[in-house]
Amino acid sequence: MQNAFKQHWENIYTTKTPEQVSWTQEMPETSIAFLEALQLPKDASILDVGGGDSKFADYLLKKGFTNISVLDISEKSIERAKNRLGNEANKIHWINSNILDFQPSIKYDLWHDRAAFHFLTEKKEIDAYVQLASKFAKNLVIGTFSVDGPFKCSGLEITQYDENKMKDLFQTAGFQNTECKRVVHTTPFGSTQNFVFCGFVKRDLE
Repeated sequence: MQNAFKQHWENIYTTKTPEQVSWTQEMPETSIAFLEALQLPKDASILDVGGGDSKFADYLLKKGFTNISVLDISEKSIERAKNRLGNEANKIHWINSNILDFQPSIKYDLWHDRAAFHFLTEKKEIDAYVQLASKFAKNLVIGTFSVDGPFKCSGLEITQYDENKMKDLFQTAGFQNTECKRVVHTTPFGSTQNFVFCGFVKRDLE
């Protein structure tokens, strides 16, 4: 199943351009707003889960952040990001892995996830993700399709969330919610998708 999931994403990033996939953002404004509210130092450790070919890493580099990790299940998406960034790509730690197989070696000052978490549809997978974040995230920013958003993305089933469902899930794992907000994303082809973004801080930091 996991191999099929990986192959699905390799195929997407091999056959479609950024203008042909719904999640593309020229400027990830909501993620940036949550980041700026945290006022992290430039050497803060930042993990972008499912970051792939996202331009969030571009923004982080432009703002002078020096400890950036981008994780994606698709090797092709990472390759595209590297090609886009050129020499700047050498400043990023690239991780080709399914998030559930990832074994972090540090606690991240910011764990960011826009539109990766909602592809987990089984309770055991969702619980495993939450526990992983609980152990390795000091601050968490997560964006998923809301209950007013799509039921599928890229042909795959997703799990929708509202603010309360998101809070209940992560607060039971030791996170304190700082903010939740709904955001309407306009796709490259003009349709709209409703997201819910939530920010959390870990309460029981060691």
